[in-house]
Amino acid sequence: MDKKRPEVLAIIPARGNSKSIPRKNIKEFAGYPLISYSIAAALQAESVTRVLVSTDNEEIANVAREFDAEVPFLRPAEFAQDQTADLPVFEHALTWLKENEGYEPDVVIQLRPTSPIRPKDCIDSAVSILLNHPDADCVRGVVLAGQNPYKMWHIQSDGVLKPILTVAGVHEAYNAPRQELPSVYWQTGHIDAIRPETIMQKRSMTGDVIYPLIIDPSFTVDIDTMTDWRNGEQLVMEGSLDMVLPSKGKKAFPEKISLILMDFDGVMTDDRVWVDENGHEMIAAHRGDGMGVSLVRQKLGIDIIVISKEKNPVVARRCEKLHLAYHQGIDNKSTVIDAILAERKLDKNEVVYIGNDINDLECFEKVGFRVTPADAHDVVKRKADLVLRKSGGMGAVREFCDLLIAKYS
Repeated sequence: MDKKRPEVLAIIPARGNSKSIPRKNIKEFAGYPLISYSIAAALQAESVTRVLVSTDNEEIANVAREFDAEVPFLRPAEFAQDQTADLPVFEHALTWLKENEGYEPDVVIQLRPTSPIRPKDCIDSAVSILLNHPDADCVRGVVLAGQNPYKMWHIQSDGVLKPILTVAGVHEAYNAPRQELPSVYWQTGHIDAIRPETIMQKRSMTGDVIYPLIIDPSFTVDIDTMTDWRNGEQLVMEGSLDMVLPSKGKKAFPEKISLILMDFDGVMTDDRVWVDENGHEMIAAHRGDGMGVSLVRQKLGIDIIVISKEKNPVVARRCEKLHLAYHQGIDNKSTVIDAILAERKLDKNEVVYIGNDINDLECFEKVGFRVTPADAHDVVKRKADLVLRKSGGMGAVREFCDLLIAKYS
């Protein structure tokens, strides 16, 4: 007889009133709401049987449901304060599920939205460790610490430095080589796998016996400030980590890029236009974009072609100045892309398209890698493989060119 599959409940706590970064849990992080990364991690895990978001905020609840998480209740305000610890949040969720559904899981997973960059095997590995160690109360994700506490100090009341820790058999551990000191680990927010009785009976989120899941430090991102946010987005954008992404269709950078196609308005401009009383139009362009285009051609030998719906002399003048091939006045861009790829005998997987609005979505389907500026339409950002940090006409093209040069040079 097959052994009954354990019931593994993933709970994602997401309070609405974030102080450090307003609306943090649903703010767009590399093209997707921050919370969606944790939801995706739970949904793709083979061991997880149910995914639930605990929130006090209806907007967060709606986003969570959009990404296929359950939100069977709104968390009471008393469990959503600035100083609210994890324990009462999880006690409330487990109590509500038992009283209202008769549901009791075998394992509870905590996935903090502020650690969105997770290895694909993170959750299943933690569950496996917990189930394989009957003595374990909890499994917690840790990384090798960047700073060794044996080299840390506190200042006494008399102003004298005193080491925090000592090591038996090691004279003056604070002066010893790191290799002579015990390895130490820092807990991360990636994963906690916990037995329900640890929470409900021991009234603890860890209990007494805690096993480690050692995570590659490359995945260490804990978002509390906008600096953390920007650094985390950069990791996602580089595409070098084999991480869980909200969209299964989201691709990493191609192994080879032979051609870059891009829209003009909203990509090389900020999508605004100045019109004088005679109907003459002017736009603003970013000089850095021109330098980026030039460097990509010089260093990587990649061709770039502009495809614009607008037919305007300004498109021609800007492209000619940058020595870019261009097509303008194009209502059906996808047909032009088909013709370009056929003429050059190119595999679509070696082609990039940069666009910003919904009429670019058909172009996304024709290429292997889809890129969009930070201020693109929300639907376009959801479909893109890479959402840039800069806006159209404000250095987005230069940002992408710099990424290419760093990756392929």
